Amino acid sequence: MNVFTVSIQQGLLYTLLALGVYITFRILNTPDLTADGSYALGLAVSGVLSAQGHPLLGLLLAALAGVLAGCITGFLQTKAGIHPVLAGILTMFGLQSVNLFVMGAPNISLLNSPTVFSLVQKLLPGVPLPVLRMALPAVFAVVSILLLQWFFSTQLGLSIRATGSNEDMVRASSINVDAVKMVGFALGNGLVALTGALIAQYQGSADLNAGIGTVTIGLASLIIGEVICGRRGLFIGLVSALVGAVGYRLILGAALQLNVPAHAFKLLSAVIIGVALSLPALKKAYLFQKAKRGGGGHA
Repeated sequence: MNVFTVSIQQGLLYTLLALGVYITFRILNTPDLTADGSYALGLAVSGVLSAQGHPLLGLLLAALAGVLAGCITGFLQTKAGIHPVLAGILTMFGLQSVNLFVMGAPNISLLNSPTVFSLVQKLLPGVPLPVLRMALPAVFAVVSILLLQWFFSTQLGLSIRATGSNEDMVRASSINVDAVKMVGFALGNGLVALTGALIAQYQGSADLNAGIGTVTIGLASLIIGEVICGRRGLFIGLVSALVGAVGYRLILGAALQLNVPAHAFKLLSAVIIGVALSLPALKKAYLFQKAKRGGGGHA
């Protein structure tokens, strides 16, 4: 299969990860490092249940497990008074043992196990598998964006958005800020865990080490999307998560086409992520220099 086709498929799947990161980092305006653990948790739950012949249940319980992980991080922040970064690290650290307990082994093969992709293929036997592997992630991505757009227009969703913008004002309005934050963290990590669950069934295996760097990948996808789409409201922000996730995977796919050695791939990924995270500052500096030259020309 063409490497760029695979990159688009994976980018559509990782859209859910970027959306989860968008909720915590952009809407709640709070750093959350739980994603590395909740992503692996989704992998673990989905892998175990898919291996037992229950792929759909695996997706559902993986998302719920991610919601629980987000609630734990929210509790540590709001009730235990732990710094947001440390709260996420603590949850992520604890989930390493939980994930190993769930899987019972460092990795699980789903080679001959049913997945959501094989189930849909049975329902639509005339549709080629590569098309399904593109269409199904696209459906998950688009439906997630539309549901989040609706949710953040409800009273609870607006409260979450207001909390990220001005927590003191929301607290003065007699809204339970702690509960609102916990809902936000739960929703974000639920999406991250669902990403891991889908990836496990997509690639036919679950590996506990797959969660390393998940937060950074989500941030890089988000930044790339915002550079392309801009930051002009909630819907554009959600769409930028999709654009950035696909764009990031296409960049990695292009790197693979250059025959980068396997031992240098993580270094190349780190460079790509570093450049992506630096794009806003570089763009700001470019616009400043452009305005400066323009001002000098009129002097």
